[in-house]
Amino acid sequence: MNRVVAVILGGGRGSRLFPLTHERAKPAVPLFGKYRLIDVTISNCINSGINKVFVLTQFLSASLHRHIMMAYKFDSFSKGFVEILAAEQTERSQDWFMGTADAVRATLHHIRHFATEDTLILSGDHLYRMDYSKMIDHHRAMDAGLTLAVYLVNREDASRMGLLRVDERGYVVEFVEKPKDPAVIERFRAPEHLCHQVGLNPDDGWYLASMGVYVFKSKLLSDCLTSDAADDFGSQIIPSLIGKVKIATHLHEGYWADIGTISAFFQANIQATQVNPPFPLYSPGHPIFTHMRSLAPARVIRSAIRDSLVAEGTDLHGAIISDSVIGVRSVVRPGATLKEVVMFGSDYYEEENPHILDEDEPVSDIPLGIGRNVTIEHCIIDKNARIGDDVIIRRQPDDLNYDGEFYYVRDGITVIPRGAVVPPKTLI
Repeated sequence: MNRVVAVILGGGRGSRLFPLTHERAKPAVPLFGKYRLIDVTISNCINSGINKVFVLTQFLSASLHRHIMMAYKFDSFSKGFVEILAAEQTERSQDWFMGTADAVRATLHHIRHFATEDTLILSGDHLYRMDYSKMIDHHRAMDAGLTLAVYLVNREDASRMGLLRVDERGYVVEFVEKPKDPAVIERFRAPEHLCHQVGLNPDDGWYLASMGVYVFKSKLLSDCLTSDAADDFGSQIIPSLIGKVKIATHLHEGYWADIGTISAFFQANIQATQVNPPFPLYSPGHPIFTHMRSLAPARVIRSAIRDSLVAEGTDLHGAIISDSVIGVRSVVRPGATLKEVVMFGSDYYEEENPHILDEDEPVSDIPLGIGRNVTIEHCIIDKNARIGDDVIIRRQPDDLNYDGEFYYVRDGITVIPRGAVVPPKTLI
């Protein structure tokens, strides 16, 4: 896509995804056994013909930087790139990013070096497929200074979103960020023709919400950020532009989900194992790109697997696995039973690297992966975890939140953190 640069907001501390974000930035969290969260948004850019991409981050960016450098390498003739822009101190500012708009403002001198006509602003922790070129074409056809990608949400989700009202031409006339007042929310009921367009019944109560995907005319973006000290796009920049510039909308008719919480992240992974998943991974025209690994095919010995994803380099021996995601280099030993488990796998094979790569990971006699005669349900197992023989992890009450010695429970989902060691015969 000519004359467009994309800027992906890498997110803040990612506290809602803790402990998965304890040692990594939110966009670097593994997804579907072999990807990272950031791969979804970057792949949308590449599949849309956009090959100039900046990723803004400031927290625990080392693993994200490493992944991007290994995964996204363009040839010298395309002039494409995916580049990390971390928060940096300058002569003018020694502060960290204070919000979405402030992050773009702080890195604007890098971005506008390319003198593009339009700038695409994206979030790095959403799950969806979109051809941004169609949105940009619509933005230009509407002669808009700013175009928002919008999505229809139900009443339950409306209070967590930026809601907007549009006129008959599709231009924004009112915008409010995460309203709590029921009367205010009701004012933002979506027009009937938009509900019909995506096959929804208007009587069920649908609201037009911002997806956090923006196309700005680059000059307007620069003017907004240099003349205004506002820190956030949703609560400050966008409302301030209503009535001053044309703000168009682009309706997204496919799947979209914010997977910035443990429960939403877990659900998205488990749904991917279904017969007809809401977000199908098998989409030949719109692949998800990632770091290519030279790993052997998954090895399945005397095991039973049902409705699951199994990544390359995995070794399953005498296991029973259902409704689960098994990540790269996972090892599951005889007698293990896994149900609704999202296992990230490992960064290395034990025999390949007998010494601990990360000094924060304790030395243990328990081997990497899952031991013998283990039963695990409704659980996320982060990378390089070691689970001893005869461990039992049962499903917890859906509303339980608890911090254990070597595990966490969030919304009833047990999370084994990166590099954790679970002793044999542990009962959780």
